Amino acid sequence: MDTLLLSRIQFAANISFHILFPTITIALGWVLLFFKLRFNATRDPKWMEAYGFWVKVFALSFALGVVSGITMSFQFGTNWPGFMETVGNVAGPLLAYEVLTAFFLEAAFLGIMLFGAARVPGWLHTLATFLVAFGTTLSAFWILVLNSWMHTPQGHELRDGIVHATDWMQIIFNPSMPYRLTHMLVASGLTVAFLIAGISAYRRLRGDRSAPVAATLRFGLVLAAVLIPVQVLVGDLHGLNTLKHQPAKIAAMEGNWDTGGPRPLILFAWPDEEKRENLLEIGIPHGASLILTHSMDGSVPGLNDYVAADGTVLHPPVAPVFFAFRIMIGVAVLMMLVSWTGVVLMRRRRAGVDGLPVSFLHVTVAMTFAGWIATLAGWYTTEIGRQPWLVTGLLSTQQAVADVPAPMVLGTLLAYLAVYLALILAYVGVLFYLARKAADGKPVGMMPASPAAQVAITAAE
Repeated sequence: MDTLLLSRIQFAANISFHILFPTITIALGWVLLFFKLRFNATRDPKWMEAYGFWVKVFALSFALGVVSGITMSFQFGTNWPGFMETVGNVAGPLLAYEVLTAFFLEAAFLGIMLFGAARVPGWLHTLATFLVAFGTTLSAFWILVLNSWMHTPQGHELRDGIVHATDWMQIIFNPSMPYRLTHMLVASGLTVAFLIAGISAYRRLRGDRSAPVAATLRFGLVLAAVLIPVQVLVGDLHGLNTLKHQPAKIAAMEGNWDTGGPRPLILFAWPDEEKRENLLEIGIPHGASLILTHSMDGSVPGLNDYVAADGTVLHPPVAPVFFAFRIMIGVAVLMMLVSWTGVVLMRRRRAGVDGLPVSFLHVTVAMTFAGWIATLAGWYTTEIGRQPWLVTGLLSTQQAVADVPAPMVLGTLLAYLAVYLALILAYVGVLFYLARKAADGKPVGMMPASPAAQVAITAAE
């Protein structure tokens, strides 16, 4: 493997590890605000107890997200110097806006959110929770502005091979940004919904029949059931936008080699890039044409249109994009089945979470990190689908990579992978450790030992 491939794998490893934690904190901040507002409105202790448990998860996730984000940003200089040399006039300010507006906001109020519930007035603690939640979303906004601009760049001009901004409004509100941002925010909501439902189901299986666990289990399943159809609609709109601006990516996602219609929706196949055909293909007739063009006979772009006369391939690698897209869709279908089944069981049996059978609780625990799998699969689909471009039409991946010996990149890659594996195992272990301690009635962490005392303190304010 050469330097280019190893550098790509290294950056993929870094971003894969990093994205796991913002995917949790973006939505979890708003969930914590909901818990706090419910407590303010009802004075029901279960909401403050739920807040006390899940704020620990937020703190742990936030810490790992910050650390891994810093490590990831170093690679712009060590592995991809051509990126900032060429598009730094756009990328640099956008990253700075994220730090100045979002990260500083989070850092300023995070301490109050984590440790101030018993030390500041209740309204201030609620405000701090809101500002941290808003900061995580604002951070996602700026990062996705840059990422979307790399896919659908506009508002710039080239001078001596260097990109210069000409219209910041066009840069920020580039064609794919609204769809990509919305898709990511809903994905974060689904990730947190199943995380909350899974951990709550785990606590219930350990005998925790408390009101906070029942409330969060119900909340997680209902939130997932509501967000799934929203994500289907957003995904459809995002796909249509991608078809317009990145047809080669759509062709790889669909495994379609020749432009035309009607085209089947391929459920399974083995794309063979050498023969430029699909092996073992199973599909639904007219399906791809209907989904992508909303017409039974609509024309779908083909990969063979993106091969130069000299044989140079100008489309992304097909198999990774093709399979990643199907993994994302498959996990989404599982999410829909589990969440809707849970809601139906709770309603039909008229017993709330008490009506959920043990077998369903085990399934819910197994789905705890389903959001992570779907997010990574979606991320690989969109990022690998941009190849061979780093910034579409402006900068190729080959042009941006550093001239570093391959063994050096391999060495740092192996070190990253070892550290990340240890950290992710520790993270998951700590989550279930906290759940076990809470189920056994042994609170751990930042909130006062007695939830009743916490409620009394906050209510008095």
